[in-house]
Amino acid sequence: MPMKRSVTVDGFSYRDLNGNGRLDPYEDSRLSTDDRVDDLLARLSLSEKVGLMFQTVIETGHDGTLMETPGAISKSPTSTVVIAKGMNHFNVHHLPEPRLAARWSNALQELAERTPHGIPVTVSSDPRHAFVENSGVSFTANHLSQWPEPIGLGAIGDPDLVRTFADIVRQEYRAIGIRAALHPTLDLATEPRWARLPGTLGADPELVSVLTVAYLEGLQGPRLSTSSVACTTKHFPGGGPQKDGEDAHFPYGREQTYTAGRFEDHLAPFRSAIAQKTSAIMPYYGMPVGLKVGGENIEEVGFGYNKQIISGLLRDTLGFDGVVVTDWELVNDNHVGDQVLPARAWGVEDLTAEERMLRILDAGADQFGGEECVDLLFGLVRSGRVDERRIDASARRLLRVKFELGLFDDPFVDELVASAVVGNAAFREAGHIAQAESVTVLTNQADILPLSAPGRVYLDGMRLESAGRFEIVTSPAEADIAIVRVNAPWEERDELFLESWFHQGSLEFPDDEVERIRGIASASPVVLVVNLDRAAILTPFVNMPGVSLVGVFGASDAALFDALTGEITPRGRLPLELPSSMQAVREHAPDEPGGSAEALFRIGHGLRI
Repeated sequence: MPMKRSVTVDGFSYRDLNGNGRLDPYEDSRLSTDDRVDDLLARLSLSEKVGLMFQTVIETGHDGTLMETPGAISKSPTSTVVIAKGMNHFNVHHLPEPRLAARWSNALQELAERTPHGIPVTVSSDPRHAFVENSGVSFTANHLSQWPEPIGLGAIGDPDLVRTFADIVRQEYRAIGIRAALHPTLDLATEPRWARLPGTLGADPELVSVLTVAYLEGLQGPRLSTSSVACTTKHFPGGGPQKDGEDAHFPYGREQTYTAGRFEDHLAPFRSAIAQKTSAIMPYYGMPVGLKVGGENIEEVGFGYNKQIISGLLRDTLGFDGVVVTDWELVNDNHVGDQVLPARAWGVEDLTAEERMLRILDAGADQFGGEECVDLLFGLVRSGRVDERRIDASARRLLRVKFELGLFDDPFVDELVASAVVGNAAFREAGHIAQAESVTVLTNQADILPLSAPGRVYLDGMRLESAGRFEIVTSPAEADIAIVRVNAPWEERDELFLESWFHQGSLEFPDDEVERIRGIASASPVVLVVNLDRAAILTPFVNMPGVSLVGVFGASDAALFDALTGEITPRGRLPLELPSSMQAVREHAPDEPGGSAEALFRIGHGLRI
């Protein structure tokens, strides 16, 4: 795509980003990244450097235009955050179809050309290739190829498949201008009630560590380059051990506990990510309670505020020198409509916004996630409370990533390429196969699986456009087999913003649901398929006559049916433990991978059919 400031001199083309009519070192792609960063950093005003240190949500116009009015979640018009506030890192939410998404990306980069030094925008994304729709966590695939949730990839447990998946994500992201992934999520799925289990790769620290390497290889490659998507690996040092399984987005879920002393298990995948040169790392909201590391008591404040964890453990002990970006909205409350989500200032709730910002900077973070209060940081520097050299240290890290990705040289994408690449038939088929392969058979009464055609099938909780040689009937009494698809239980909550999207609370099925399924099983053998976005308690169904149990971690009805019929062989093994009772859940240490009392199905269980 042509660039507005493209200039050719003596056969060498460059972007005259500051419009001064000459080739400056930072505009010269032949120079080293260090030389280009040094040159640009020396040219930037304080406000430009401050703008680098913020990343917030951005929304797209449905027709591929820039949003110039505040959206459902974004706080300011696009031109305000790019031009007036000097920001150039944005987390995009919902996207239109690929051609229009590419058009929007190009319009955003053209807007960035109007800034004093033409610093290009880095567009990031939460996961958007699976099924969970939660504006605080991930988005359904929509126009992109659809795959199992990450925990479904953990159920398959194949590093080659994870590498292939991540490479396809890379291609689709790059085609529409997304150059940073706010993933992988390396938290261990050790607390069965936690709402964020689908985004993890499972509970086994060894397997998750192996899959981490493959994930980063697929997205970043051997090193960050113009073909990469830069990864923000999260949530350091492991967000899985949530007290009572409540999520740290919310005040009642602010505490993480390590009663089994398994902190090192949760840290292990991050060691692999650092060795694999992940571009960035994001600490979680949670505040550790009673945690000791290396014999030292860790302060009970949120990890984003925690100097012992960021500067001490991550920087000094583990040697990470990439970008540290906080999780979203540690400084200010988030008001959306008539709801609010308090700033996740756990352990420092009584501090002012300025004091929180100072704590985050002192802890060692480079970028404020979900914030656009650039004036606050600018004022702290101007008043002498923050040394400008501290700003320079973070700005240097952030600029390095932009240069390594090649954004200064060409941030634009091709609309036609976007339409051809994103969600193409080969990518969709690969995702479909992975969905089916992630299906996990837990019990198989009377060897009912794989289903044999022809036969009569009753469907409950699922729909099929075609069932092949099977006849779909309208009642269990007519059927040779009933396939019943249900969700893992959760409790409805909707007081705070985002809360309704998080599945939290008890894992027990209500009595009426148990009896409903028993009634179907009295008329026909049942394959009970449970969407395991949480570790549902399946005890009532294990010995229920005529019921076989199957777990899924993100699969369409068509992919599920292909697995149940053996058209595609399911090879899932449980990536997390399924407990036997809520009592066992309450008594189990949230940091321990498996090992609850009389567990119903342990990590790694899965039958072959």
